[in-house]
Amino acid sequence: MLLRSIVIFFFAIMVSGAAQAATILVWGDSLSAGYGLRPKQDWPTLLQTRLEREGFRHTVINGSVSGETSSGGRSRLPAALDRHEPDLLILELGANDGLRGLPPRLLAENLAAMIDAARSRGTRVLLIGMQMPPNYGPPYRQRFEQTFADVAREHKVPLVPFLLDGFAERHEMFQSDGIHPTAEAQELIVDTVWRQLVSMLKG
Repeated sequence: MLLRSIVIFFFAIMVSGAAQAATILVWGDSLSAGYGLRPKQDWPTLLQTRLEREGFRHTVINGSVSGETSSGGRSRLPAALDRHEPDLLILELGANDGLRGLPPRLLAENLAAMIDAARSRGTRVLLIGMQMPPNYGPPYRQRFEQTFADVAREHKVPLVPFLLDGFAERHEMFQSDGIHPTAEAQELIVDTVWRQLVSMLKG
C-alpha cells in the first residue's frame, strides 16, 4: 500500500511538471528557418539552448519556411496553432513582402490576422520587425518599417523593432548573398529577441 502511494505521488509530480512546460512557436521565413546554415545553427535552436541555460522549461518549435510571405504564413498558421497549441508565438514575417515590393497595407492586414488567430486560441504574440535595404528608397522603406510599429501599437503586442539589429551594416556577418546572416550572427539575433522575450516568459 505504501509503495503504491509513493508511485502515485511521483507520477502526479511528473504529470504536473509536464503540464507546466510551455511551447514557443517561431513563425518566420528564411531568416528563422536557417537558410544556408548547418543543422542546429539557426537562432531558434540557439534560443532553445538559451532557455534551458536560463532555467526556463519551454520547448521551441520552428515552423519557419524559407521564402514565406505574410500571406503564406497567414494561411498556414491556424493549422499550426491547432496542432502545437503554443503558449507564445514569435511572429517573424514580412521581409519577403518587402523584397517583392508588396504594399505595406497588405502586410499590416496579414500580421493583424495572424495576431488575432493566435489570441483567439490564448496564445501570446511577440512581433518581430524588419527593415529594407537602402536601394528600395526612403518612402517605401519608412512605410514598411512603420507597419510593424503600427500593428504592434494597435494590437498591443510587444515588438522587436529589427531582427538584425546591431549587425545589419557588418557585411562579414552575412552569407555571400548579402541577405542571410551567417552562423556567427545567429547568437546576436537571439540576444535581440531575448531582450523582449524574457519579460514575457516571466510575466
